[in-house]
Amino acid sequence: MLMPETWRPEHKLFPHQVGFTCPPFDYDAAPSDFLRMAPETVGVHGWMLHVPDYVHALDQRKQNFGMMEDFVHCMARNGVDVAGQVGSNWVHASGLGVEGIRAHCEALSDKHGVRFHMAGYAMVEALRAMNVEKVALNAAYHWPAWWQGTVGFLREAGFDVLWAGNFHDQGWFDSQEEVNDHRWVFEGDLAMKSFLYVAEQAPDADAYLINGMCNFRSGPDGLPQRPLHLTRALEAALGKPVIGHDTALYWRIFKDLGLGPVTPQGQLLESLNA
Repeated sequence: MLMPETWRPEHKLFPHQVGFTCPPFDYDAAPSDFLRMAPETVGVHGWMLHVPDYVHALDQRKQNFGMMEDFVHCMARNGVDVAGQVGSNWVHASGLGVEGIRAHCEALSDKHGVRFHMAGYAMVEALRAMNVEKVALNAAYHWPAWWQGTVGFLREAGFDVLWAGNFHDQGWFDSQEEVNDHRWVFEGDLAMKSFLYVAEQAPDADAYLINGMCNFRSGPDGLPQRPLHLTRALEAALGKPVIGHDTALYWRIFKDLGLGPVTPQGQLLESLNA
């Protein structure tokens, strides 16, 4: 029996179905985080990229950029409505530029009938939607070449990046190697300390950003949490919007679904419920 290329509503497990993909060797919290704040009508599926020799190099992202279409095609055949790519560096590593990434996402969406969004470009869309002009970037764990690529992408998109630097630049670690050794999971209090530092460097920023998919041991019993979970406390302390690549991607996916979070969130996600 041949399976259908398109899914009728009565055959879908959930009225709203979302797919996420993430880089190799990154067990990704995005499906869990998104599902926990979404209405019960939403279902989530994950698809991890498979690159056996992957070492997180930017050139490997460029070489494997075509896997984005494999992901979207796979999700389209399985009844997904919106597909999201986790990992902020893929947009600038591609070499396509801001307009090139926008066109690429649009082309894959149109070809496969599934709305497709990349975290790095979702950040641009979120900032534009909030009328933000001046930003400062908490580059967290990102290697210099990584966060400098993000800064270049943001500037190409028209934003004034007043300051940017990672945890080593901020003085919390003696070397980048020491940052790397934490493998994206840091002590819970570092989130607030690092954002206060960034705010001191750029008090005139309209919004404060955080790179990538950083985790802090701020949850129960030291459970690692993404910036999503910390945004409200950070915004209360800084008096400005705080936007991570995780929250920007979730916001963009919710917009396509015509939904908003059912749990209290920061300013960007709460704007969906206004």
